[in-house]
Amino acid sequence: MIPLHDDSRQIRGIPVVTACIIAVNVFVFLLELAYGDAFVTRWSVVPRDISSGHHFVTILTAMFMHASWSHIIGNMVFLWAFGPEMEDTMGGWRYLAFYLLGGIFAFLGQIAADPGSTIPNLGASGAIASVMGGFMVTYPKDRIRTLLFFGWFVRVTFIPAAVLIGFWFLSQLLSVGDIVSEQSGGVAYVAHIAGLIFGAVSARFFEHFSLPGSQSWEE
Repeated sequence: MIPLHDDSRQIRGIPVVTACIIAVNVFVFLLELAYGDAFVTRWSVVPRDISSGHHFVTILTAMFMHASWSHIIGNMVFLWAFGPEMEDTMGGWRYLAFYLLGGIFAFLGQIAADPGSTIPNLGASGAIASVMGGFMVTYPKDRIRTLLFFGWFVRVTFIPAAVLIGFWFLSQLLSVGDIVSEQSGGVAYVAHIAGLIFGAVSARFFEHFSLPGSQSWEE
């Protein structure tokens, strides 16, 4: 399933912050392509380094990095499907803080799950999961235009946000057991789960301080 956009509401302004986050992710990915493995290794999160008190800045830098074209395209599609509505609801600055804190919390969850790992972790998935978690509790009944794949056949349908994101969350939970014991690279499912939980729990706090009708990111 690939979510495309919220079909139930119109945002009140241009999602400047979401667009800027996507632009930064693309820019950093181009840097990865230009500078190669050394750049990726330097700025990715290595749990053992963080556990030993080193390279804390990578918790921030790694959430703007991606492992492949499919990785960044998939993540940016998900962010664009859910981010503009949450930005519109929270206001720009609060949404940016929410996004960054969600990404940090997601990486900390992954580190806590395997603090001795030397496998580099990178990607915006944890931060985007926090946006999805916030969306799920804020607009659970919104209809999300979604691409469904049945082998070679593709169908566009509308799925309630709570169902779509809930199914995605369940798939992450079911995948954790297959990953936690592995010693090779893979998908950071624990980060996804931690990010979504952070978003679901904290979104109302960020929305609570938004002024009615607010859409600018200076607030």
